[in-house]
Amino acid sequence: MASKQVIFPDGQALPAIGQGTWYMGERSSDTAAETRALQYGLDLGLSLIDTAEMYADGGAESVVGRAIRGRRDEVFLVSKVYPQNAGGQKTLTACENSLRRLQTDYLDLYLLHWRGGIPLSDTITAMEKLRQAGKIKRWGVSNLDVADMGELWSLPGGDACMTDQVLYHLASRGIEYDLLPWCQERRVPVMAYCPLAQAGKLRNGLMDNPAVQHIAGELGVTAAQVLLAWAIRRPGVIAIPKAGSEAHVKENAQALDIELGQAQLDALDHAFPAPQRKTHLDIV
Repeated sequence: MASKQVIFPDGQALPAIGQGTWYMGERSSDTAAETRALQYGLDLGLSLIDTAEMYADGGAESVVGRAIRGRRDEVFLVSKVYPQNAGGQKTLTACENSLRRLQTDYLDLYLLHWRGGIPLSDTITAMEKLRQAGKIKRWGVSNLDVADMGELWSLPGGDACMTDQVLYHLASRGIEYDLLPWCQERRVPVMAYCPLAQAGKLRNGLMDNPAVQHIAGELGVTAAQVLLAWAIRRPGVIAIPKAGSEAHVKENAQALDIELGQAQLDALDHAFPAPQRKTHLDIV
């Protein structure tokens, strides 16, 4: 097991790279390969698997359920609830549906997927009911900016939030201005989704960037591994790239052992400068 880990407020330690499942479960023809990739990730020690009821309308959760069958005790299982289901009986029903698809009786972490119209106080109440019932061990949020986190923290029980999962990669560094320091001060891990950026021009631009390519050549690694090593360079950040194939999963796991030197970090800062002012939270 690689030594780079993130510690949750309750003492739970996890590798700083997990397995994402966005866009999984959309085609039955891909199910076997997706299942094998997740299982291979577990073999390599990538114990955190992140999914959501939104992904392929529950299809991704079903793939995860297949992958973890007989291996539940090896997995730190994360799923997310739609904002319209994040209060009252809807939360309990949504969680039960996720558990059924995942073929398990509890989640290690359950997240509000993004903020909607239901008051945060109602979400806290629903999450605590699930925790007391043993359906979830922890709860957290996703796509909440620093003002939302401050509001959450001001509410009774809000400081039980265990994480904030947000978009974070080399070309999207807005959280470094205020949200990331806020979370680090409170020892709340940040989960970085899309740490390689999404598919398309932006992703290609990151992978093909001369600074990224030069560093990859220096270290004898891939551009994707440079980007992952960059994303987890600070304490308290977990990157959750998609675990799309066994080859990609192996590549992801190896990034845990890559250390970027100061000159390399400076070169990446020059190519993609850190924010100097508050920006809106990027969401995809």
